[in-house]
Amino acid sequence: MKQQWRYIPSHSYSPAFNMAIDEAIMHEVAAGVSPPTIRFYRWQPATLSIGYFQSALKEIDLEKVKEKNIGLVRRPTGGRAVLHDQELTYSIILPESYPDLARSVTESYRMLSLGLVEGFKRLGLQAEMVNLSNKDGENQLSSLGSAACFDSPSWYELVVEGQKIAGSAQVRQKGVVLQHGSVLLNMDVNLLFDLLQFSDESKRARMKKGFATKAVAINDLLLQAGLQEIGLDQLEESFEIGMAEGLNVTFNEGVLTEAEQKRAEQLVNEKYGNDSYTLKK
Repeated sequence: MKQQWRYIPSHSYSPAFNMAIDEAIMHEVAAGVSPPTIRFYRWQPATLSIGYFQSALKEIDLEKVKEKNIGLVRRPTGGRAVLHDQELTYSIILPESYPDLARSVTESYRMLSLGLVEGFKRLGLQAEMVNLSNKDGENQLSSLGSAACFDSPSWYELVVEGQKIAGSAQVRQKGVVLQHGSVLLNMDVNLLFDLLQFSDESKRARMKKGFATKAVAINDLLLQAGLQEIGLDQLEESFEIGMAEGLNVTFNEGVLTEAEQKRAEQLVNEKYGNDSYTLKK
């Protein structure tokens, strides 16, 4: 019998509230109150999220972020900066004791990303997971050294024709796994690199050029294949079905519990909505 997961359809939230919701669900899953949960979400306004260990003051052009009315938030997961704009973000939250979930971060990342592979297949895109623990995979997606997430390979990366198509990160706390990531529908490379700090403009230009060869958005691939562009609703529908198939689970549509809602609001006030947390590194 398939495992039953709660599925929370996407809504547009503030940067701080999106991160607070993920942590609030983690707390309730750890307490054994909430079931394994998958959530899709969007961002209002468009947001630059930075990894937990990043230095916002050293790597992000804070004046440019403000000038362009871009939100800024620090994730509870590692990795580098992600521009959440024309994309669908997902989060998967489940106990570390979940049946067949690998103990290692890298192998559990591979397992949980199988749903992403199926989502891309439903769009007519043949995504594959590249194992970067071998030299061929490492050479294929070696990092350029910028502060951008899609330039920072994990152990397993989802690629289509050699270009990275999804970026994910994972953290474990209190016996719970949180994996969240971005599925790019369209990509504004110029805007992303405007928001990052570089020692000089020639380095910015060089990094931006290299980045564009290693990362790709879904609609670019669809157009290259002679297929029609899609919107976010179609993207979410494809990944809702694909994730359930790839993870071999049944989704039951649900909403945040009252406890999750209250804890998320508290986390916005005490953590994710505060510059003291966002700019602390």
